[in-house]
Amino acid sequence: MKATIDNAGRLVISKEIRREAGLKPGLPLDVRWENGKIAITPAPLSVKLERKGRLLVAVSRKGIVPLKTETVEQVRKMVRQERSSRS
Repeated sequence: MKATIDNAGRLVISKEIRREAGLKPGLPLDVRWENGKIAITPAPLSVKLERKGRLLVAVSRKGIVPLKTETVEQVRKMVRQERSSRS
């Protein structure tokens, strides 16, 4: 994808790339200069640690939409495939 930056410094990222990267309107992003390239990544979620029984659990400081079961299963499948391909 080729893009240009307008006079206000805005860059338009194509719909396909936004969809593939999971970028939604209002999502905070970290933009940095890294090894001669511009890197854009979702900003880390602000969390607080709470004790749940014997466990220490990270809880979002802001209300977030819970992940859908299908999303969790897709990620689990992807991680399993990555781990098995390394063996």
